[in-house]
Amino acid sequence: MAYSHRILISRTDAIGDVMLTLPLATILRQQFPEARIGFLAKNYTRPVVDCCSAVDEFVEVGDFMRADSRRLREDWDTIIHVFPRKDIARKAWRAGIAQRIGTSSRPYHWLTCNRRVKLSRRHSDLHEAQLNTKLLAPLGITKSYSKEELGALYSFDNIPALPAELHELFQPGKRYVILHPKSQGSAREWGLDHFISLIQLLPKDRFQIFISGTAKEVELLTPLFQAVGESVTNITGKMDLSGFIAFIERCDALVAASTGPLHIAAALGKQAIGIYPAIRPMHPGRWAPLGPEAVALSLQKDCSECRTNPQACACIISISSMEVAAKILGDLPSLS
Repeated sequence: MAYSHRILISRTDAIGDVMLTLPLATILRQQFPEARIGFLAKNYTRPVVDCCSAVDEFVEVGDFMRADSRRLREDWDTIIHVFPRKDIARKAWRAGIAQRIGTSSRPYHWLTCNRRVKLSRRHSDLHEAQLNTKLLAPLGITKSYSKEELGALYSFDNIPALPAELHELFQPGKRYVILHPKSQGSAREWGLDHFISLIQLLPKDRFQIFISGTAKEVELLTPLFQAVGESVTNITGKMDLSGFIAFIERCDALVAASTGPLHIAAALGKQAIGIYPAIRPMHPGRWAPLGPEAVALSLQKDCSECRTNPQACACIISISSMEVAAKILGDLPSLS
C-alpha cells in the first residue's frame, strides 16, 4: 500500500471501547512490522493503551487538536477513525494527513475522509472488535477475524508493577475474585442484591473477595458493605487505573457488567465473567469480553421489553447469583 508507515488509530471513548480496539494495533504490527503505530485517545484511558506493546506512541486528544498541520502531516500518513468525531476528522483533513479512513455512514466523512468503508454497527451481528477490523480494508487487510482470534491479539504485555502497599491486601492461600458491581452508568447493572447473594455463596475459606469501583461509587455501594460486613475487602477508590490493572493481574477472576475492568481482565487471561442484558445493541454478541477465560452470561432471548425502563431490566436481573457462583467454583483451578 502507498501509506502504511505512520498509522494513527483514533478511539476516544471509554476504557472498554479502547480495549476492544487494541487488537487493531497488533494486526497492523503484523502486517506492517516497520510501521510506527499511534493511538489517539483521551488521557484517562492512557494506562490501558500503554499496556499494549503493539502501540509505539500514545497521542492525547487535546495535543492532537492543538498541533499544527505540518507536524501532524510529518507524524502520520494514515489515520483510522474507529470512533468517529467530527472535530478530529476535520482536523486530520485540514492537516493534510494523506490517508484518512472512516465509515461512509457519517456525512462529514464524505468531506474529511478519502478512504470510506461501508459499515453499520447498530444492526450488525458482528462483535465490536470484529467491526473495528473492517476499517482496515483500505490498508489491504480484509481477513474476517473470529472472536477467539481477536481475544489473543491485545498484545497486553506492558503491565505495571503492583504497588507494595497493595500486596499487603492479599490473604495467602486463597483464590482472589474481584466483584465490580457498578458501571458509572455505562451499562445495564446486575444489582447489588445479586452481588450480595454471590458473596454469600462463595466459601470464605477458599476465596478472598474484593469489591472495586470508583471513589464516586463508594456511597452507592454502602448497602452491599452493610450486608456483607467483613466478608469482603473494599478497594473502591483506592487506586488509579494503572494500579487497578496491576491488581487485576494479581487476581484470578473478575465479575462485572459490560465495563472496562471486565475487558481488562479478559485481556489479561483472567476468568472474566460478564453479565449482560439480551437487548440489542448491548447484548454480548456485540460487547462480550474476549479472552481465553472470558465468558458472558445472558438470557437466550431477543429482548426489547426493558428498552424504555433500564432500571427494571428483567433479562439481566433474571440471571441468578447461583449461575455466576457455579462459573467461579467450577472454572477456577482447585487450591493446591
